Amino acid sequence: MELVLEQKDAGDWVYRGEGAANLVLAYNGNSPAFVGKVLRIQKAPRNGSPRFGSDSEDGHSSLTTDECLLWKETKDLVSAPTRKIAEQLYVQHVITPLLGSGHVDPGIRVLVTREFLESVEKNVLCQRPSWRVDAAKVNTLNNSALLISDHSVFPHGNLKRGFCISVEIKPKCGFLPVSRFISEGNAIKKRISRFKMHQSLKLREREISEISVYDPLDMFSGSKDRVHKAIEALFVTPQNNFRVFLNGTLIYGGLGGGADTASCAVEEAFEDELKCVIQADDGLRTTTFLKLVSEAVFGSGLIDRLLKVEKLDIFDIEGAIHAYYDIISQPCMVCRDLGEDKLSGKYSYLHSLPLNESLKIVRDYLIAATGKDLSMMISFRPRVDGDAESPYHGVFLKSTNQAFDYKASFIDLDMKSLKKMEHYYELDQQIVRCYAQMVNGEHQVEKPTSVDPYRNTYSDQSNTMEDASHAGDPAVMGA
Repeated sequence: MELVLEQKDAGDWVYRGEGAANLVLAYNGNSPAFVGKVLRIQKAPRNGSPRFGSDSEDGHSSLTTDECLLWKETKDLVSAPTRKIAEQLYVQHVITPLLGSGHVDPGIRVLVTREFLESVEKNVLCQRPSWRVDAAKVNTLNNSALLISDHSVFPHGNLKRGFCISVEIKPKCGFLPVSRFISEGNAIKKRISRFKMHQSLKLREREISEISVYDPLDMFSGSKDRVHKAIEALFVTPQNNFRVFLNGTLIYGGLGGGADTASCAVEEAFEDELKCVIQADDGLRTTTFLKLVSEAVFGSGLIDRLLKVEKLDIFDIEGAIHAYYDIISQPCMVCRDLGEDKLSGKYSYLHSLPLNESLKIVRDYLIAATGKDLSMMISFRPRVDGDAESPYHGVFLKSTNQAFDYKASFIDLDMKSLKKMEHYYELDQQIVRCYAQMVNGEHQVEKPTSVDPYRNTYSDQSNTMEDASHAGDPAVMGA
């Protein structure tokens, strides 16, 4: 960590976005060490909110004893002196081998002075959504930050080629659970995607003003037509799942994570922004661009890799929660609440497993949870004549006779805290209960009069309720 950012460097870092736990800054200076990079700076809650994980305010907490047991097979992670370093090592040693080193940048830790952090906080204050400012401040007691690649641009020369346009997509969980540990009362989970059910709860709690038309089952279907349908649906109702950047500048979606729905004015402005990207007539550029994105998503193979990670959760939270209580050596609260007459030996089986098997169930569940809440970043630039040796994949648009380089990456690869298992279970039950009530017409949801467009995150997903569990088995997508 020989790189050090001091007060004099603060002016070179500009606001890119934020989640509950991290502020994301893009570099706007000339230092070769930082060009093409973003900086993730830890935040501290103003009210001690538990959503910020188990770090102490100075950022120097290490893993808990139970977490050390859980990750004992990854020695570097367990021996990490701080949780933030452990999280970086988690990406490096656990997630990268699963998703591919060519698609993941674990980043490096760089030293930051308190004066740098204080200056950054002052500089970006007016750009942050007010509700984010009320919830958290920059953690000025921390002495390091994570430096990672800015996947919204190409590493070199993108401006010489005219533009670089990038799409950030949160695919969410792309298959239905089949676990035998799902209770009969929750069997609807085996028919309706977690994302669609969660929309009902979000609407009831006024986190969104309209149900999304997106269904992850389309994205993971293996059908090019259904992938295109999914991309179009994300564009119509982006929420925190779809954003577009032009030369690193956001042109569609919200800084805090995404607009709730797209208005006609926003769509017209986006169509106009695409003039430098898509060589098509007015009114056709957006449609053509979404086709470009669909072709790259389908052909990149990222969905294949992601599906394998998500499918590590084969027990569903309704099974994994029992293994969790065995790991922490506490009586199972779920069994207690269900009562003896509803157990019928099904959950007793889980409690009779050897500790190593319980550890694997929970470990795989948490890895899968990372997959279900990450983002894909796909960046495009024009392929010029003579680029036959380009190191990047290519895609060709027949309708406009344009060829593009593209690169695809995974971001937002946070390690999930073991202590959130109970939250994941409770949220899962709440989502299913709310959806069932909506289907049965047991409550009416009054739409909010206004919804903050700056909900959720650009490069941090530890802040949402959606990083809970689900498993299943649709067809694996063929690239």
